[in-house]
Amino acid sequence: MLDYHLVSGFEKLRQKLLSPKFADRLDKPLAFWALPNDRHLPLALIGRSLNELLAAPFEELYGTPGIGPKKIATLLNLLQRASQPLPPGAIASLVDDPPETEAVAVENGRQRTTEPVDVKNVSEALWITWRDAVGDYGLGGETLGRFSPSLDRLPRVLWTTPLETYLRLSLTDIRSLKTHGEKRVRAVLEVFGGLHQIISHLAVHPSLAVRIAPRAVTGIESWISSALLRPSPPPVDEMREKLTSPLVEQLRVDGGEQIASLVESRLRSSAFNVQQAARRLGMTRARIYEMLGDVPTMIAVRWPEGKLLFTALREHLERQAITAEQRALLGEAATAFFARGVDQFFPSDGRAPADGQD
Repeated sequence: MLDYHLVSGFEKLRQKLLSPKFADRLDKPLAFWALPNDRHLPLALIGRSLNELLAAPFEELYGTPGIGPKKIATLLNLLQRASQPLPPGAIASLVDDPPETEAVAVENGRQRTTEPVDVKNVSEALWITWRDAVGDYGLGGETLGRFSPSLDRLPRVLWTTPLETYLRLSLTDIRSLKTHGEKRVRAVLEVFGGLHQIISHLAVHPSLAVRIAPRAVTGIESWISSALLRPSPPPVDEMREKLTSPLVEQLRVDGGEQIASLVESRLRSSAFNVQQAARRLGMTRARIYEMLGDVPTMIAVRWPEGKLLFTALREHLERQAITAEQRALLGEAATAFFARGVDQFFPSDGRAPADGQD
């Protein structure tokens, strides 16, 4: 015996979805709107397109083997999602949403950020919304590492993977990649979902553009631009506050407290001793060298233009009357954040110390 509440609900959704505004969705399968945590999915119907489902009499769908009231209710729930302007989890643009849904709002005079992206429940429809937003904003050439909340949460092999790698793939395609297990897929979704949160709240202005970059990077670049225009070099305390400290904080985000503390120790004293640091932390010297060797890689991922801009700043300041302390800080910063390989540790002759020496 049919439940006429279900029949009525199906007919209302049929009429809504067959209107011209949803014509571009009718060839999509029902699975397009399914979420990983959905229960009682109508598996016998999940691969059919909306067109096929809406063309079938309700009695025929209800009579499909394996389909009962609970699965029909889930079918209606999926059709309801398909009839919405945006998939669950998507954020409307600033033009369509009230101010309180902005990515960064003001509450009691303080900034309030949105909730973290939920990457556990992403449908194909939501993924395409995220993917298309990133592509349309022209971010395909940027890397996953540049926009990850933390490099520590992103597999290292993905740090330099361009976003455009995923712009033509469905979520099913990504999950089927041999090298992409659940952890890697979640890391990719976290980057795209986070970017969508930002992009969806950017108002369109024909003569203005908003650049998306790590917060520390934008602050450092702004300071470097002003320092290049000043007639005299900034005080060493300002150089620490505006240049080296933000880079250390970025390392703390991406690599943790130990690596940030190591770099802080190195910048504080030219007598920094790797062997002593190894003893203090209970690590081998090789591990200390490895951690410090990761620093330029992390900075290059987060700030690809960093070495070029820092070099321009250093050359500009060294043409001015800087103190020995300022020159030393610039040298230590260059070595800690931007040198590569053995030159990072032994810039004078490229030779590592013998065992027992540092």
